[in-house]
Amino acid sequence: MSKSFIEQVHYIRIPVRDLNQSAHWYRDVLGLQLLSITEDPYAVIKVNEGPFLLILVPSEDETFAHFTINNESAFSIGFTSPDLYGFHQHLIDNGVKVEDIIEDNEHAYFHFFDPNGNKLQVHW
Repeated sequence: MSKSFIEQVHYIRIPVRDLNQSAHWYRDVLGLQLLSITEDPYAVIKVNEGPFLLILVPSEDETFAHFTINNESAFSIGFTSPDLYGFHQHLIDNGVKVEDIIEDNEHAYFHFFDPNGNKLQVHW
């Protein structure tokens, strides 16, 4: 096998309809760090202490950061949480569209949607 020239995933771009609303939702509801909203425009969101970033990109198109399998939406971005049940309740308390927690073989997860309809997952 040859040596990889890729070190790590640095960022993922997420389409949003309202850049300011979305940037503040990711900060205020998910608790992530809003680094900047640029003039280009896009927003840079830092995921905790690691190097990983979410880049929110405004789009008027009907497009999402997830895809479909057999006409069912499937997430492409998955987070982890040390308090899955507490996070689930926090999202409900903040009016976020969430699905039920699924427990499967000592693994638990649920899906939720950002204000733009992007399907996301969190698991432990």
